[in-house]
Amino acid sequence: MTENKEDPVNAMIEKAKPIIAKLGFGSLVGYCSGMALKKIGKAVAFIIGVGFMGIQGAVSAGYIEVDWNKVKDDAIAQVDTNGDGTLDAEDVKTYWAKVKTVLMNGIPDAGGFSLGFLYGIKA
Repeated sequence: MTENKEDPVNAMIEKAKPIIAKLGFGSLVGYCSGMALKKIGKAVAFIIGVGFMGIQGAVSAGYIEVDWNKVKDDAIAQVDTNGDGTLDAEDVKTYWAKVKTVLMNGIPDAGGFSLGFLYGIKA
C-alpha cells in the first residue's frame, strides 16, 4: 500500500464533517432506540402470533369458543386514543408524541433524534 494515496474512507469523512457534526448525539441515540424498538416489536409479534395459533388451534379442535369480533373491538378500544373506534394514523401520531417526549427528555442536541429513530427502525 502506498502512502501517497489518500484513504477513501478518510476522504469521505472529511467531506461529511458538516453533516456528522449536525447529526450528533441525538441521532445516535435515536438510531439505537429505533433498532431496539424494532427488535422488541418482532418479539411481541412472535408472542402474539404463537398465542393466536394456540388459541385458534383450541377453537378448531372444539375445546373453546372465541368471539373474535369482541376480541377485536376490545383490543381496539385499548389503543384507540381519539375514541373513533379505529386504530388510525392519528392514534399512531399520539403514541409517537408520547414516546418521543419520554425518549428525548433532557437529551442534549436532540434535533436529529427522529431521523435517527426512523433510520434505526428501517435498518
